[in-house]
Amino acid sequence: MKIAVIGTGYVGLVTGACLAETGADVICVDVNEIKIERLKKGIIPIYEPGLDEIVERNYKGGRLQFSTSLRESVRECSVIFIAVGTPPGEDGSADLRHVLQVAREIGASITGYTIVVTKSTVPVGTSAKVKAAIQLELEQRDAAVEFEVASNPEFLKEGSAIDDFLRPDRIVIGTESDRAREILQKLYHPFVLNGHPLLFMDIPSAELTKYAANSMLATKISFMNDIANLCELLGADVDAVRKGIGSDPRIGTRFIYPGIGYGGSCFPKDVKALIGTARENNYELRILQSVDAVNDDQKHVMFAKIRRHFGGELAGKTIAVWGIAFKPNTDDIREAPALVLIESLLAAGANVQVYDPVAMTEARYVLSENVLFASSALDAVKGAHALALVTEWSEFRLPDWKKMHDLMLNHVVFDGRNIYNPAELQEIGYAYHCIGRMSSVEKLEPEV
Repeated sequence: MKIAVIGTGYVGLVTGACLAETGADVICVDVNEIKIERLKKGIIPIYEPGLDEIVERNYKGGRLQFSTSLRESVRECSVIFIAVGTPPGEDGSADLRHVLQVAREIGASITGYTIVVTKSTVPVGTSAKVKAAIQLELEQRDAAVEFEVASNPEFLKEGSAIDDFLRPDRIVIGTESDRAREILQKLYHPFVLNGHPLLFMDIPSAELTKYAANSMLATKISFMNDIANLCELLGADVDAVRKGIGSDPRIGTRFIYPGIGYGGSCFPKDVKALIGTARENNYELRILQSVDAVNDDQKHVMFAKIRRHFGGELAGKTIAVWGIAFKPNTDDIREAPALVLIESLLAAGANVQVYDPVAMTEARYVLSENVLFASSALDAVKGAHALALVTEWSEFRLPDWKKMHDLMLNHVVFDGRNIYNPAELQEIGYAYHCIGRMSSVEKLEPEV
């Protein structure tokens, strides 16, 4: 089976490489000539564990190719995945310009029966627009070419995308015919040998499923952050509360860890897009509006704690920030809580020293030149008045607190992910602040 994947971003490259891993003949297409040439040399544009190996293996094996020519690439393909970006517009709605441009080019290029699959995260009704765009191009060519559209939303988690694709917990596909269903079922058969379901449904339901799933996860996060803030006011411990509710199988333990807000390319964008879709249909998703508002507020919680600890006087203080990526195991800094914290610190006159294991290159493009980019976690805390843990990378979990004590000017830790032991830090001589735990302690130490 010959397959084309249009777009070599996060979703497109993972999709193409993993399909090639099963023996399919895959060609990935992108308009960015530099990116394509670098991919041919084995240079991956994103950080995703395991992706470089799978791309290299399948490219060398001839199962995975790269091209800048959509027209030449799709002519003999039976399935074409559209995996281009859908960035949010000013009103939060998904921008479909790239998707529909690709659809028009497909309509101008296909010569035989083809299934066009929207893999990008798109609002309900997009597949109908894709179908109309392709049909219009065919009519202008006076070409009687049979094609179908389908929706196949991705459920990839950054940092574990390869495993998510190769061993998915479910695959959702929206189709309009038995013929398309049979072809896509054959294509995805190798990925559901683990017994997890391949769910076929109508196209609008498939399109909505992705937004609903991400919005539900975002809701759990914002709910727990709201509860954590209440815990601090009541003297309760959010860790105890989390365990108490997580033991209920109807709730579960996942996505109920408090922190400083969610970020990334999916949750913020998808929540806003679903709110926008509802409004376009004269309906207000009031719960999701609150989810979005709580998350925006939560990104400012750590700065408020830092400012309060220093009595509102941050000018001249040096704050070390560990972690810039919105989550571990990715270099994605889109909507990252760390960016909000760093911008607030700079605006208050503080000096900021940052370190992230993989996101430093991306961060240099967006952060102020006033930020000092440290070479290591220890380098970041040299001369610092405080440490703010933002992203819970593994290398931050067991730091040498005694060594750091000698490097820092003032000994205070702001733990945005609740991964440290308050008692341990107190014994060494640190003041400690976290999110929603009554075990937060402060050592009475003069501010430097």
